[in-house]
Amino acid sequence: MRIPAHAVCTAIRDDIVSGVFQPGSRLTEEVLARRYGVSRVPVREALRTLESEGFVTTRRHAGACVAEPTEQEAADLLELRMLLEPLAAARAARRRTEAHLKVLRGLVRLGQERARRGQGEDLRSLGGWFHETLAQASGSPGLIALLTQMRHKVAWMYVVEAPARPVESWAEHGAIVDAVARGDAERARALTAVHADRAAGAHRPRLRPVVSTSQPAVNTSGGRH
Repeated sequence: MRIPAHAVCTAIRDDIVSGVFQPGSRLTEEVLARRYGVSRVPVREALRTLESEGFVTTRRHAGACVAEPTEQEAADLLELRMLLEPLAAARAARRRTEAHLKVLRGLVRLGQERARRGQGEDLRSLGGWFHETLAQASGSPGLIALLTQMRHKVAWMYVVEAPARPVESWAEHGAIVDAVARGDAERARALTAVHADRAAGAHRPRLRPVVSTSQPAVNTSGGRH
């Protein structure tokens, strides 16, 4: 059975984010095809997608390599997310469904319970699900896609420390949901902006080896066959 390119893309992206493939390392189609048990065709398609997302770059005489994000690129990424998450919350206040609210309220209840009990190991995944659901509630496919891509890239570029005051953090989540439920777009935007600004302080850049190369990068998007 042919494995679709998007599944191969997800597998390669996950391996980049988790550090299996370090920045600057080569991504050879043959090796990747063997690793994931597929032909080279879906690997080639996946590498094109990952190049468009910024995870992969193409170097002359070296081919596809894991990108090496600069300090400035990492800082810009956090800044962009801090702008887009409040926009998503504002749109969610106008477009959310009852199903979205049910999931958001359930996540807040779980998060507040785990925070009170000091069960920090669950809070990271619950927080991720909360923000993913909030983005989905925006009803904006383009915005959802951007925030999803940013979530992957933030996980790649940063180590995120647990909130110093998890109970307060989940109280903020609850207040955002209340504003979304009331349809108060401006309050949802303002609360999410404050929350995102505070959360940004918990991000620490990952230490990554830099692979030097004398060859300039070549942009081949859409030009490879």
